[in-house]
Amino acid sequence: MGSTERLRKIADAVRAAGRMSVAELAELTGASEMTVRRDLEGLAEQGVLERYRGGARTLLLRGQEPPFALRAAEDQETKRRIAAEAARLIAEGESVLLDSGTTCLEVARALHDRRVTVMPLSLHAVNALTSAPRLTLLVPGGLPRPGELALTGPLTEASLAALRFDTAVIGCCGLTAADGLTAYDLADAAVKRAAIASARRVIAVADASKLSRTALAFVAPASALHSVVTDVSAPDDRTAALTAAGAVVRKV
Repeated sequence: MGSTERLRKIADAVRAAGRMSVAELAELTGASEMTVRRDLEGLAEQGVLERYRGGARTLLLRGQEPPFALRAAEDQETKRRIAAEAARLIAEGESVLLDSGTTCLEVARALHDRRVTVMPLSLHAVNALTSAPRLTLLVPGGLPRPGELALTGPLTEASLAALRFDTAVIGCCGLTAADGLTAYDLADAAVKRAAIASARRVIAVADASKLSRTALAFVAPASALHSVVTDVSAPDDRTAALTAAGAVVRKV
């Protein structure tokens, strides 16, 4: 088991159980107790859990999104494939609104050498694009969420309302034909709605796990999406339902 898989397994197990001992986690993962202790220290620094002598307890609620650093290390190759396909759909010279999140960060990296105008809604993506040689970078105002560094609040929404983009690339916490695009965070959901309203075309980027998930905050119906880029493991019934709702689904 690789370190990324082990960290996610530990985080999921502690979150589901509420608390677990080092010995239980070592048995679960097949790692040594010393390795598990190091993993717990790292997860505690990310705010995923709280350490106590001999074990750990969760700090995440059932409907709460895992920290950015933990998500960023997951399924990186899948996210890069999705990002490359989303970037391929964007023509030279377009103005692009780029949502926050780990997959959208990969889209920012895929656009780095392109001649486009991009407004990222995350300081992670802003940082990734500051050295882009041909790209025009626009930076909105807003309040960065700790860790996530997603820009939210009235200043962000005002920045979006003042502009019109060719394409918005939107990430999500959940996406189904029945419940539409959803997010865990209410402020993030409000920014996503404003982003969709300011763009002529909307591309949603979501790995297969998101297509069977519904988060707390409603953003938009599936019919608001022009394209959905996901990976080849996405269930056919889920993607067919999105197609029926009007989105062009691309599996990579």
